[in-house]
Amino acid sequence: MTTVTLNDIRVARERIAGKIERTPTGLSHSLSERLGVPVHLKLEHRQTTGSFKLRGASNAVASLSAEEKARGVVAASTGNHGRALAHAAKLEGMRAVICMSRLVPGNKLDEIRRLGADVRIIGNSQDEAQQEVERLVAQEGLVMLPPFDHPAIIAGQGTLGLEVIEQVPDAALVLVQLSGGGLASGIAAAVKAVSPGTKIIGVSMARGAAMKASLDAGRPVEVEELPTLADSLGGGIGLGNRLTFAMCRDLLDDVILLSEDEIAAGIRHAYEQEREIVEGAGAVGIAALLVGKVRATGPVVVLLSGRNIDMNTHRKIVCGDALAERAA
Repeated sequence: MTTVTLNDIRVARERIAGKIERTPTGLSHSLSERLGVPVHLKLEHRQTTGSFKLRGASNAVASLSAEEKARGVVAASTGNHGRALAHAAKLEGMRAVICMSRLVPGNKLDEIRRLGADVRIIGNSQDEAQQEVERLVAQEGLVMLPPFDHPAIIAGQGTLGLEVIEQVPDAALVLVQLSGGGLASGIAAAVKAVSPGTKIIGVSMARGAAMKASLDAGRPVEVEELPTLADSLGGGIGLGNRLTFAMCRDLLDDVILLSEDEIAAGIRHAYEQEREIVEGAGAVGIAALLVGKVRATGPVVVLLSGRNIDMNTHRKIVCGDALAERAA
């Protein structure tokens, strides 16, 4: 089985050094008191471009040949991968085309355009956006760098796992966002290789969790993509998934799903108690702890994966009145 190894992740870390931030980890007193064990927050939402996606995108772009860089890159995205890829491509003077569905929030579209990428809005799902990606690859020769199911993307995201276990070497449990599986499989590969006893739990939303449905079915399956506060976790995993399905199946200890109310509570807690602004996907680890869906006997690391939330939406969530309009 093709997979991503600890060595691949270490090579990625050297390759992207100077292109990304080594983000800090801080103790959450409020969550530690609630759980009765130390709870550490990995503040990856402070990453350049506002999410972990820059790690994978930077590694993938740096891995391209000169000929491939001259052709330019294309990807489907729910927003954060597109922003990261646009940023990485701009640094290299490359063309970037980002294909997204109508479900992607406008603030994420604006940032990708600001970075100089060509934005294409296609259909109502990641799968429809991916069809445009494949057309551009076939007709214009662009190089596809997908958001998760790619070895260089996974290895880049796995550098987060190295940082986590270096910053909290006695971690008993790591809570990681689960969508297409690039982040979860990369972190799990790194952490399990260094600390085999550390548990890795994937956390996603209940509305359209494609990886969870696929793991339950024992194979990649399609799900309906629905509006959710955790919009960055939307989209399918691809029926032809080559890497992340098998890695998540083999490396994750459990998967937890959250309701929209629970995700909103996580966003509010991050703001009110931790003084951090995170998007819905970034808050799911906190949300899982708040509702008691996770139990731990030792130190816990919670990844705050992204901050790219529309601030009007954030304000309404903090005030308690955004849920119905955002996820109806």
